Amino acid sequence: MATEIKAPTFPESIADGTVAAWHKKPGESFSRDELIVEIETDKVVIEVVAPDDGVLNEILKDEDETVLSDEVIGNFSAGASASPAPKTTAEPASTDSSESDNDAALSPSVRKLLAEYDIDSNLISGSGKNGRIVKEDVTAFIENRSKQTKAPSAAAKPTEAPVVSTGERIERREPMTRLRAKIASRLVEAQQSMAMLTTFNEINMKPIMDLRNKYKDDFEKRHDTRLGFMSFFTRASVEALKRFPAVNASIDGKDIIYHSYQDIGVAVSSPRGLVVPILRDVDEMSLADIEKNIRGLGIKARDGKLGIEDMTGGTFTISNGGVFGSLMSTPIVNPPQTAILGMHKIQDRPMAVNGEVVILPMMYLAMSYDHRLIDGKEAVGFLVTIKELLEEPERLLLGL
Repeated sequence: MATEIKAPTFPESIADGTVAAWHKKPGESFSRDELIVEIETDKVVIEVVAPDDGVLNEILKDEDETVLSDEVIGNFSAGASASPAPKTTAEPASTDSSESDNDAALSPSVRKLLAEYDIDSNLISGSGKNGRIVKEDVTAFIENRSKQTKAPSAAAKPTEAPVVSTGERIERREPMTRLRAKIASRLVEAQQSMAMLTTFNEINMKPIMDLRNKYKDDFEKRHDTRLGFMSFFTRASVEALKRFPAVNASIDGKDIIYHSYQDIGVAVSSPRGLVVPILRDVDEMSLADIEKNIRGLGIKARDGKLGIEDMTGGTFTISNGGVFGSLMSTPIVNPPQTAILGMHKIQDRPMAVNGEVVILPMMYLAMSYDHRLIDGKEAVGFLVTIKELLEEPERLLLGL
């Protein structure tokens, strides 16, 4: 009797998903908890594993097809084993099986790119999960091969006329991932539905940098994690959100929802695009807890291991464009939140201090907010509070 393979139960915020890749073909056997198929949603890629040992009978939803929550996408025979392949003496089966296994693990977009440029997947080293080849690996291989093709031959004779390369004008078309399409949709929606405004300030980072340099080694030995700047900004944001509850609120129709907790979204760059995993109940976390949780979410984002529970919710967001060298930007609010804090690059600048010019490490801060709910006075007050808490870190410890 065939057992159904179903898509996972999606939360209310996710309407449907797309079959990203089948890792088994009909007739192939698998073990319990072995990965069978990956389904991509607007937020994360969900892995569907085998509920029992068996053999895949039929695929009902092919790759790139849309699936609904709990929809049947295939079936298998539980407890069965794959029929042994007929023995042949004409050709060895040493490399064919490994090649087919490698090809089966490739996503549709990767297979399409390999076919388009006639590339053998065995020539590429995968940087993805479990050594899997991702799109970036193929793109890098193509660029490297192009450079090698254009490079002059070392064996060419000096008397030979130089070969002038006209260069390749490569174009390729590929569909947006669901995550990228959802990000684009939400950004446009936010700009069209909000009265969005951005206010700026600047912060002297020297006190935080001095404190960090003084205690970072002891901090790492004690807590087994590095002391960064994000924990200070997150902690300061929590204190500021308590003083300005409208910044921590959200709009639902004609209602305002005030939150008694602070769940902070931290924007993280991943191979699939920008994602915003959530740190929950940050008010109860120490600086070490914040650093550990941010690092853990960053690793999960890099490895594609973020779950839906990591991505849903959040009352406020912090985005650090400074890690990429951004000096100033206007971040876009992540609805239904009403505000977002943008950190930027730390840069030495001449500043007037007590009538003298002093070189200080300065950072521009930007806060974008929904003017329908947050007035300019509250927005400026919120940003000034963060500035004061970070320029005098003892305020964080004393609750001032």
